[in-house]
Amino acid sequence: MILNFFKMNGAGNDFVVIDNRNLDTNLDTDTIAALCDRHRGIGADGLLAVEPAENGADYKFRYYNADGGEAEMCGNGARCFGRFTAHLTDEVKESVTFETIAGTLTAEMVGHDVRIAMSDPFDLEMDTDVKVSGLDSAVHFINTGVPHAVAIVDNLPELDVVHCGAAIRYHDRFAPKGTNANFFQVIAPDHIAIRTYERGVEGETLACGTGMCACALIHHLTTGAPSPIKVDVAGGDTLEIGFVSDGNGGFTDVTLSGPADFVFEGKIDLGE
Repeated sequence: MILNFFKMNGAGNDFVVIDNRNLDTNLDTDTIAALCDRHRGIGADGLLAVEPAENGADYKFRYYNADGGEAEMCGNGARCFGRFTAHLTDEVKESVTFETIAGTLTAEMVGHDVRIAMSDPFDLEMDTDVKVSGLDSAVHFINTGVPHAVAIVDNLPELDVVHCGAAIRYHDRFAPKGTNANFFQVIAPDHIAIRTYERGVEGETLACGTGMCACALIHHLTTGAPSPIKVDVAGGDTLEIGFVSDGNGGFTDVTLSGPADFVFEGKIDLGE
């Protein structure tokens, strides 16, 4: 079987993207993991599949981590998905809607950037009492479409993200599904820098969109910083998180704005 694919990246978070609107491509977990393998496959943090919508949106969003497991959402992936689907018709769309496990999202094309209207976050817990070696900070938790643990640090460049991230990701507190782990440092009242250990990738990635949202919201809760908040990611880009806070830990109108770029188009023989 020959698979047609596109390679895209959002702030360094990279994806294999396939058009499966005809539902004629069925990839199992091992095949997706092989496609995402950086040594023997195409190489990516995950795979995005475009499928027909079921509940009135323009498209259905399917996202699979690099280990082949399906996840609820991916913020950087959603921006890439939005850019990709905006180009699927003869007339490039200014906005598209798509159904995810975490809810229906809207992507708007804003010049070179894509702005995603995210689902409302939930399950906020400030200071979970989770302790791991090598990290002295409190660990907070919020689900911004997928689960995220967040710690505020003052040594972000030197932090052992893989060690601390894995310890949090597999901590009993977040069993059985685990969580993503994020660490951020304050640069200015409206500006933070983050690093993320991603569940399913099982390592640090250059960016994580839902992780950026989680960190920005925790920054607001701990400092009162107003919307929007700028976020520097390990890939070198600066993105922007907007939100409306109810003053009691609840949020609506969360948005994620940043780049989403086509890298190349290709074909790969799956040998089936």
